[in-house]
Amino acid sequence: MRIGFVNSLLELFYPSVCAACGNPLFRWEHLVCTHCRSFLPKTGYELNPDNPLARLFYGKVQLKAVTACFFFSKDGKVQGLIHELKYRNNTEAGIFLGQELGMSIKEAPLFQDLDYLIPIPLHPKRERERGYNQSMMIAQGIAEVTSIPIGGDFLYRKVNTVTQTHKSKEERWHNVKDIFGLRHAEQLKGKSVLLIDDVLTTGSTLESCARVLSTVPAITISCATAACAGN
Repeated sequence: MRIGFVNSLLELFYPSVCAACGNPLFRWEHLVCTHCRSFLPKTGYELNPDNPLARLFYGKVQLKAVTACFFFSKDGKVQGLIHELKYRNNTEAGIFLGQELGMSIKEAPLFQDLDYLIPIPLHPKRERERGYNQSMMIAQGIAEVTSIPIGGDFLYRKVNTVTQTHKSKEERWHNVKDIFGLRHAEQLKGKSVLLIDDVLTTGSTLESCARVLSTVPAITISCATAACAGN
């Protein structure tokens, strides 16, 4: 009784708000309000092998499939969720995005028979500062829905690069070129893996990781992100 009273009092003065729009949540809602859950802009790219994201990598690195769950736009609901995850220590936002991404690919023909989810790694220093890896949070959400195991130790970041925000396409590539390393390559031979990141813009980070993974014999590589630039 006392715990319930305290929780009600906290809700009165510090109401839970939607991580996407910032409006107060009803008691039966969690993290994202019902309205936002219904109207988050999905891409549908998981069903289209020749989508605009896949074309970003043509002639650069061989990928089986590329998708993003939602369209990202400035000041939009998806941006709210991404900012909650990356800058406000809201790891639940990452789990939610991962669950949504997982549901979008679970039955998609292009994303069947995956052996590992591989989140884009942060440099250890950066991860200590933040307290978590946002791509790992998304991977955990996908794993909850699909039961695909997470291979979090295969890739590592050798260099603690500066943020990609506000960089040109060419600057982004030079910022991430040759900064990733690979461990336990023998375990990935002949496997099908899915690279996971939060937002796909130019694709430079995913391309850099895919190039490292492509040194493994008979590996199949796909990419999936929570969001991409709006249509």
